[in-house]
Amino acid sequence: MIADHSRGAVIGNSAAPYVNSLAATYGLATTYYAASHPSLPNYLALTAGSTFGIASDCTTCYVNATNIADQVESSGRSWKAYLEDMPTPCFTGASSGNYAMKHNPFMYYNDIRNNPGRCVTHVVPFTQFGLDMSSGQVPNFVWITPNMCNDTHDCPVATGDAWLGTVVPRITSSAAFRNGGVLFITWDEGSSNASCCADAWGGHVATLVISARSISGFRSAIAENHYGLLRTIEDGFQLGHLGAAAWSSNVPLREYFR
Repeated sequence: MIADHSRGAVIGNSAAPYVNSLAATYGLATTYYAASHPSLPNYLALTAGSTFGIASDCTTCYVNATNIADQVESSGRSWKAYLEDMPTPCFTGASSGNYAMKHNPFMYYNDIRNNPGRCVTHVVPFTQFGLDMSSGQVPNFVWITPNMCNDTHDCPVATGDAWLGTVVPRITSSAAFRNGGVLFITWDEGSSNASCCADAWGGHVATLVISARSISGFRSAIAENHYGLLRTIEDGFQLGHLGAAAWSSNVPLREYFR
C-alpha cells in the first residue's frame, strides 16, 4: 500500500514511469476511492471492513475485531505482513526511523498485538520478504507496506516509483505469482474528499490489478473502493465478508480478470 497521493498525481505523471508501465500492461481502476482520512482508517477499512469510528492516525486506538488475517488463518492458509524498516518482528512502538505504525494495521488488532507468538511470526520486517521469496516460503496472503519514504509520504513520487520498480519484478517472476497469484497496488488516501458508493470519501486514488490472468491494459470505470478490494481478496479465498465489504454498494474487482 502506498501513501497520500491522488490518482492524478501518479497516473500520467512522468515521474512515475514504472507505475504507468504497469498500468499499461495490467489492469487500472480509474474510478477507485479511498475510505476516509487520514491514513490509518483506510488501512483498517482494507483489512477489516470498517474504520471503527477512528478519524486520526492514533497509535493507542486498538480494536477488537475480526480481520483478514484471522479469516485467512482460520481457513488453514498462511499469511504474513512485511513492513519496511520495522526494527523487529511485532514491534509495538509508534515509529522507528522511517517506519510508522499508522501504516501497519495488524498492530491495531488486539488478537494479533496481544498474542506475542502469533505476532512475531506474522508481522515482520520487510527484510524477511526476500528470504521467504528465496526459500519458496511465500504465504498465501501477503501484505507489504513500504517505509515512509518509499511509500511517497515523505519523499517524491519518483522515489516510490523506483522502489516499486525493484520490488514488483521479484514478485511477478516468482512461482507464487505465476501459479494463480495476484498483486494489488493501491494508495491509502487521496488529497480530496472525492467519494463513491455511499461510504468511501477518502479521495480518488489509483489501484493496479496485476495478474497473469488480468486483461492486458484493461481500464475499469466501475466505482470501487477499499471495501470492495477487501471483498475481492475474501472472494478469492472463499471467505465471508467483513463489515462494509458485505454491502452491495462495495463491489468486488472482478472485471479485470480473463
